[in-house]
Amino acid sequence: MNSPAHHNDKDQPLGQLLKRLWRDYLSHHKVAFFSSIGLAICAGALTAGLLRFLEPAIDLLFQPHPGPVRFLNVFTVQPQWLIALVPGVIIALSIARSLTMAGQAALVNRLGHGIVGDIQKQLFSRMINADLSRLRNQHSGTFVSSVLFDANLVREAFTNGVVNYTQNVLIVVGVMVAMGFIDLPLTLIVLLGVPGVSLVMRKFGKRSRKAAKGAMAETEVLSSALMENLDGVRVIKIENREQAEEANVAAVIDRRQRHVIKGADSRAFAGPASDIIAYSIVAAVIGYAGWSASKGQMSVGGFAAFIGMLMLAGQSLRQLSNLTTVMSEGMTAARRLFTALDIQPEIREQANPQSLPAGPVEIELHNVEFAYSTANGLVPTLNGVNLKVSPGETVALVGPSGGGKSTILSLLPRFYDVTSGRITANGIDLRDLSLSSLRDQIALVTQEPFLFDDTIAANIAYGREAATEEQIIEAARAAAAHEFILGLPQGYQTRVGEAGARLSGGQRQRIAIARAFLKNAPILLLDEATSALDTESEALVQQALDRLMEGRATLMIAHRLSTVRNADRIYVISAGKVIEQGTHDDLIATSGLYARLARQQSLDAPMDLLPDETGA
Repeated sequence: MNSPAHHNDKDQPLGQLLKRLWRDYLSHHKVAFFSSIGLAICAGALTAGLLRFLEPAIDLLFQPHPGPVRFLNVFTVQPQWLIALVPGVIIALSIARSLTMAGQAALVNRLGHGIVGDIQKQLFSRMINADLSRLRNQHSGTFVSSVLFDANLVREAFTNGVVNYTQNVLIVVGVMVAMGFIDLPLTLIVLLGVPGVSLVMRKFGKRSRKAAKGAMAETEVLSSALMENLDGVRVIKIENREQAEEANVAAVIDRRQRHVIKGADSRAFAGPASDIIAYSIVAAVIGYAGWSASKGQMSVGGFAAFIGMLMLAGQSLRQLSNLTTVMSEGMTAARRLFTALDIQPEIREQANPQSLPAGPVEIELHNVEFAYSTANGLVPTLNGVNLKVSPGETVALVGPSGGGKSTILSLLPRFYDVTSGRITANGIDLRDLSLSSLRDQIALVTQEPFLFDDTIAANIAYGREAATEEQIIEAARAAAAHEFILGLPQGYQTRVGEAGARLSGGQRQRIAIARAFLKNAPILLLDEATSALDTESEALVQQALDRLMEGRATLMIAHRLSTVRNADRIYVISAGKVIEQGTHDDLIATSGLYARLARQQSLDAPMDLLPDETGA
């Protein structure tokens, strides 16, 4: 089971974090953001105004009026009109308030989901452009967790959270001002409870942040576990490990649930804790108001309006308590997101990279050294490798597993950069070339080709989206794939399933070869392209590969020496070094490693090597 990823969420101060959230996200939606803030202010003002109106409304309705009265000090009306006028104003204010709040909610929804979309696009961009070394060391579940979980926490905090926080703060301020006009001493009594509410908000906010960090870490582990189990379901079933994996995933879910529940409890308990203070203030207000009314210093309308405003202030403070925990979670998620987004790939282009022109390409490795970067440090893989592949040549790499053969293939498209030495294409250091022009000149066919869950035609044309139907069919014919494709239910429009699961291994391999034919790149990399196939499929694929290799600079890895005996040059790689090189006949004539490998195989009827001498 994978351990949760650790993020340092203290690197970025709060002020800097808020500035970045504004610069990277909120500023892209200025109209929606400021409009929603404006509507929140209007909703808060209308809410306070509605309650403020209660005092004159009650006094106007319940006090006797011998003659015309001034309505809100604006105009004079007859007493009998007050029965219709007062409810009418209340209805008008409530309609305006409801429309304002509905508009605010619509804008917040668009703003929030727009920000989530921006974050998710950025995260995917960082993932797809990340160095392979980083992707090797970081489980993909971390990315899934950030895209699906963290992004929504940020949305909740910085859209609903910010707007509603603003609205509730303004309601509290507006209500306090209105209460001060009704009775200033009574308002000062209410303000005595503010420090207590602030203490409650800070306490539960701290608990919520801690719970959020734990929940995010366990969400990463859960995402990784689910993906790992889906990828390894065949192994799980054949080894009868279903119950063990159920227990492992259940343990992760339980750990995550504990953090989630703690966060939910913090939000749930913050409100009631604030209510204790709020109702204590209400009790004090009622006691003071009763004494004040007995002295004739407060009217019934004033008391009703004051209590209504006080209850609204209490409700808003409760909302602020909940929103504080939501925004704490959002801040924690934002720090994690920025930690991921700030990692820059090490494989980068020069400021003004050269382009590798189309046409024949000669590849040469000059004293190349390389070490993989892992969580435990550097792992040396290549040591002083020199080799050359000219246009039209087929060069083979053979040797024991783990010797560095596949690493050499990974260095050519700059999936990694050499630690020392250099690799050139037509004499130009690969690091001086633009990545796109370099990779445009390389076709790669691996032992287990990857197909997307799309049509066969789309998979063949993946590297050349503008390819015509005729070009796709021509490439499929060259790859010996046309006949079996026509036999499928929808021909070239047949969907291949996830990772090509609806096709056999030989069919997937021929689709990959057709893709390489269509790309028509001058450099061809073959990574054990026939090792996983049965004899019949291997024969078809090998014939297609022979056609594909014609006229190209081909670098191939193979553990079946029958597939490399006709290579122009063979390099024997062991422990990261080239220990032998030459043609098949030259190397057979020696008593070196290649000759020993050849003796273990019948080159007329190829069979697999021993387990410790296979693979890349």
